[in-house]
Amino acid sequence: MINEFLQYLRYEKNYSFHTVLSYHTDLLQFVEYLDISPEQFNPNKITSQQIQGWILSLTSVGVSARSLSRKISTLKSFWRFVLARKYSDKNPMLKIIMPKTKKPLPAFFKESEMTEVLSNPYIPESFEPIRDRLILTVFYMTGIRLSELMNIKDEDVDLAEATLRVIGKRNKERIIPVGKDLCESIERYILIRDKEVEKLEKYLFLRKNGKKMYPKQLFTIVHNSMSEVSSLHKRSPHVLRHTFATGMLNGGADINAVKELLGHSSLAATQVYTHTSFEELHNIYKQAHPRAK
Repeated sequence: MINEFLQYLRYEKNYSFHTVLSYHTDLLQFVEYLDISPEQFNPNKITSQQIQGWILSLTSVGVSARSLSRKISTLKSFWRFVLARKYSDKNPMLKIIMPKTKKPLPAFFKESEMTEVLSNPYIPESFEPIRDRLILTVFYMTGIRLSELMNIKDEDVDLAEATLRVIGKRNKERIIPVGKDLCESIERYILIRDKEVEKLEKYLFLRKNGKKMYPKQLFTIVHNSMSEVSSLHKRSPHVLRHTFATGMLNGGADINAVKELLGHSSLAATQVYTHTSFEELHNIYKQAHPRAK
């Protein structure tokens, strides 16, 4: 039954391989706690007390509230599936409460830091330096995810219409408008790429051997570049996504428009950036107003 649930997530819900793997790991850990094999697992025989016992055992070994919430969410999703398929008529998850977690505010780079790293006049006019700066620019100017940037193909870029097509989570497509300067940067990069690299794959961003880039390489490019201008502990592509969203909202963009640009499925995911913006304003107020200290 566990395998059927995982197949449902992968092929009916279009969850990514890594998300399905996380669900699989959580369910196997629960089965291991019950001291039975996956083949012996029967949702009809599981009680709320057993689930609570598992949660307590995880708490006792220092599992964080955030990880506990994810594991509980896995079980809730599993039992929704079980009930929908009529494999059981009872839901032991009804009495299980999610632990309260304090969500950290997203980290973001300062506008001055982005200007410094993107306006460096000493970038050589060769393939890799031009590519790396364009990667930073696309992350910052569009707010797309690492996986989305990695999978952009040449055909997804429409320079005439100034748009970029990306495929997000669960294969959802969205069209993102891009500015004139970014279009010119993309066009310049493509000219240099096609001159210096034997193009073996159809992706926009390639390695020097003509093949598609991989996640660790993109992470390293962002991390190394931002390390030159920022003291943030995290210097990743996702921080550039946070920087895009925070900058848009601070600039007066409508939150629903930012939600669409980011590809969020719910407004709640976008609202965290309004808290970031408010905290930044609060800090400015405390520093600037003579009676605020």
